[in-house]
Amino acid sequence: MDGTAEAGAGDAAREGAAAVFSAIEAAPAYRLVFHAIEREILEGRLRIGDRLPTETELAHRLGVHRSTTREGLRLLEQSGLAERREGRRLYASLPRTDDLSERAQRALSLSRVSFDGLWRLLRALEPAAAALAAERIDAETIAALEANLARTAEAVDAGRSVTQLDLEFHALIADATGDAAWRLAREPSAALLFPANERMLPRLAQSGARLLTAHRNIFDAVRAGDGEGAERWMRRHIDDFRRGYVLAGFDPDEPVSPVGAPENGNETRRPGRIEARPGEQGGDG
Repeated sequence: MDGTAEAGAGDAAREGAAAVFSAIEAAPAYRLVFHAIEREILEGRLRIGDRLPTETELAHRLGVHRSTTREGLRLLEQSGLAERREGRRLYASLPRTDDLSERAQRALSLSRVSFDGLWRLLRALEPAAAALAAERIDAETIAALEANLARTAEAVDAGRSVTQLDLEFHALIADATGDAAWRLAREPSAALLFPANERMLPRLAQSGARLLTAHRNIFDAVRAGDGEGAERWMRRHIDDFRRGYVLAGFDPDEPVSPVGAPENGNETRRPGRIEARPGEQGGDG
C-alpha cells in the first residue's frame, strides 16, 4: 500500500473513531397513532367536521392494539383536533384559540419570561395590529369596542378591576384586523403581561383613568380609519404601561408571575403605595 492509500485509510479510521452515535428513542406507539391522524387532518384528507374511524377500525388499519388507538385518540382530543359528538363518536375539529393560548401561556410561564421580554414582543405587535385594524374594522367590532369602553368607564368610576376589560379591548383590536394570525401570535403574551395592571392599580391612583384615555384615543383613530394615529397611540399606550410598571416599584427584568401569585415567593418585598406624579403613567395595559 503506498503512502497516499495509507493516509486515506488513517483518515477514515480517525473519522470513524470520532463519530458519536446516541441511542434512538422510539416514540410510544400511541403517539405514532396521534401523529398519523394529525397528519391526515393537517394535510386536508380528513376535513374539519369529518367523523373519525372508530378505535377498532383504526387499530385494524394501523396494525396496533385497540388500547394503543384509544390512547392516541385521547391525545388527539386533548390537543383540540378532535371532539366528541353524538355520544362517543369523535370528529375532526379546529382547536379553540383559548386552548392554544393557555398552552402557550404555560410554556411562557415555565420558561420564566420577564416582563420586558413580553413587553418588547407586544410593543412590536400591538401598534401594527392597531394600524391594520384601522383599515379593516367593521361595524360589529366598532360596536363591541364601544360597549367595552362604556364598561371600562363604569369599572374605573367604581374602582373595580379593569384587567379583563383591558384584555378584551386589545383582543378586539386584533380581531378587527380580520386575520386570525394576529390573535394567535399576541394573545398568550398579552394574557400574561396585561394582568400586571392588577398589581399596579392599588399603587398608582391614575392608572385606571389613564388606561381608559389611551383606549379611547386608540379607538377614535381606528374608527376614523387613521392607521398612523392608531399605531402612534397604541405604541404610546404600551410604552406608558412599562413606565407605570417601573413607577409602581416592580423590576421589569424579573419573570412575570400569574395574577395572584407572589413574585419571588415573597409578596411582602413589594414597596408601598406610590402616587403617580402629574404627567406620568399610572399603569396602562
